[in-house]
Amino acid sequence: MLDRHTPTAHAAYHDLLASLKDEVVMDVRGTPTKVERGGKTYWYDTFRVGTDVRKAYIGEDTPELAPRLEQLTMLRAQAGSRQEGRTRLIRILRAEGFMRIDAATGSLMAAMAKAGVYRLGGTIVGTHAFRLYEGELGLRYRFDDTAQTRDMDIASFERLSLALEDVVSPRLEDVFRDFSFVPVPDLKPGNVWRWQQTRGELMVEFLTPSFDADETIRPLAALGVDAQSLHHLNYLIEQPILAAVPYRSGVLVQIPQPERFAIHKLIVADRRQGGPDAIKSIKDRAQAAFLINALAEDRPDELREAYQMARDKGPKWDMRLDNTLKKMPDTREILAGL
Repeated sequence: MLDRHTPTAHAAYHDLLASLKDEVVMDVRGTPTKVERGGKTYWYDTFRVGTDVRKAYIGEDTPELAPRLEQLTMLRAQAGSRQEGRTRLIRILRAEGFMRIDAATGSLMAAMAKAGVYRLGGTIVGTHAFRLYEGELGLRYRFDDTAQTRDMDIASFERLSLALEDVVSPRLEDVFRDFSFVPVPDLKPGNVWRWQQTRGELMVEFLTPSFDADETIRPLAALGVDAQSLHHLNYLIEQPILAAVPYRSGVLVQIPQPERFAIHKLIVADRRQGGPDAIKSIKDRAQAAFLINALAEDRPDELREAYQMARDKGPKWDMRLDNTLKKMPDTREILAGL
C-alpha cells in the first residue's frame, strides 16, 4: 500500500509548480522570438544593448510556454502576489510533511536557477531528482537513506549546450566560489567537472551522455564547465520535466521523467559492482523499486513505454536490466505484468 500525501498537499505542490512556471518569462527584456534548430523550435528573448542586437534563451516551445509569453504584461503585474502565494504554498507543504531541503542545498539550487543552469538544459539527476518525485507523484517519502544524499549531479546534452548559443550568467565558477566550492582536480589538467564544498560535504558533478565507446570528459558550452560523459545517460535526460523545490518561495528546476529515472536506475545498478559502488547499487535498486511500485499503479502506460524503450536499445541494455531484476523478483513481476 503506497503512502500518499493528502489532496491538499498534492494541489499545493502543483499550484506552486504552475506559479514558478509563470516566472520563467519574467526576465524577458525585449521581443520573444522563435528559432528553429534540428527540427525543434526554441524561444529567445531578442533585445538591444546599445547598437547590438542580442538573444537570450528562454526555453523550448511548448503548449505551456507560448501562452505565458503572450500574457507577459499581466504576469508582471501579478509578480508580487504570486511570490506571496508561493511562500504560503510552501508553508502548506511543510505542514503536510513534505521532505525539507537543507539550506545549503536549497540556496545552491536557487543560485544555479538564477544563473540559468536549468533554463540552459541542466537536468538534476540522482537522489535529488528522486526526492522531487514526492511532489510530482504525490507520494509520502520515508526519511531513510534511500532519499538522502550530499551529492548533486547535473546532466546536459553537449550538442544542446552548444546549439543554444547562450551561457549562464554569472559564471558557475563564480557561483561556486561564493558558496565555498573548489574544483576537484581531474587526471587530465584543465578539466573541471566536479566541485567540492570546503565548509560542508556537498559535491556537485556535471555529466553528459556518451555516444562513443569511451566515457571521456566533454565540454558543456552553455554552462561553462566540463562534464563526465556516461553511457545510458541520453535515455535518462531526454524530454525532462520541470519540478518545484520547496525552498523559500520556491525554485524551478529540471528533472528526468520518473518512468525513465526508475528504469535507468535498474541499468546503473548493474554497472556498479564491488567496493563503494556496491552500496550505491543497493540504493539504486531501492529507488527503482519504490518508483516502479508507484508508477505501475498511477502511470502504467508511461512505465511500460519507458521499460520497452530501454529494452529496444539492444542486448547490452537487456543484459543490464536482466542482471538487476534477478535480484528484484517483486519488481520483475510488476514489469512483466504491465
